[in-house]
Amino acid sequence: MPGQIKSMLDSIIQQRAKGNSTIAGTTKTKLILKGVNPDRFNSSSPDDPAMLSKVRAIAVELGVSV
Repeated sequence: MPGQIKSMLDSIIQQRAKGNSTIAGTTKTKLILKGVNPDRFNSSSPDDPAMLSKVRAIAVELGVSV
């Protein structure tokens, strides 16, 4: 199912930010520093199993559920 990575990244950013645009920006920066650029994924991006597991690991590290 394409776009699963994008929805997971959006969920991580939304859960961490809770409407605060500054926290959303810093969360995106943290994701980029961890090797995942949220702007590179869209709803039609193919789901790479390695990237899915990486995003799940980052979510656990940031304390959110996906």
